[in-house]
Amino acid sequence: MITTEWEERLAEAWARLDDLPEPEFLMLIEKLVEELAPDHPVALFERACALDSTGHSDLAVPLYERALERGLPGIRRRRAAIQLASSLRNVGDVPRSIAILEQEREAPSDELDDALAAVYALSLTAGGREREAVAVALTALAPHLPRYQRSTANYARLLR
Repeated sequence: MITTEWEERLAEAWARLDDLPEPEFLMLIEKLVEELAPDHPVALFERACALDSTGHSDLAVPLYERALERGLPGIRRRRAAIQLASSLRNVGDVPRSIAILEQEREAPSDELDDALAAVYALSLTAGGREREAVAVALTALAPHLPRYQRSTANYARLLR
């Protein structure tokens, strides 16, 4: 069962990502997810994240897929879709990456919109659609600018 205490320990483990050698970090995450059922969607997702964050996109893809198939809940579901798409781009399946991200762009807006836009722009670039990628990136950036938001958004529309 996932408790607040478990989530806190997980956050502490993730905070150590850059400080631990890869095998030690992977083992730390593994020990935490072993507290859940083996096919628990959150366990699958966290294993995928750990592998992905240590450069093993190829191993992360099937875990993200299984986590999503098993009904990964909440914000983790959206994170899994974005991260799966990113991993697919990394392993060369750009068309599938773009398809996942385009479907995800139709989902209700949330705090991951800009992350989705960033991965989408990267995937579009990998797919040879650089002009569209710049438009996506500028559209995501425009609201954060201290000035020129309207102009930047208009220029982004023109690029499409």
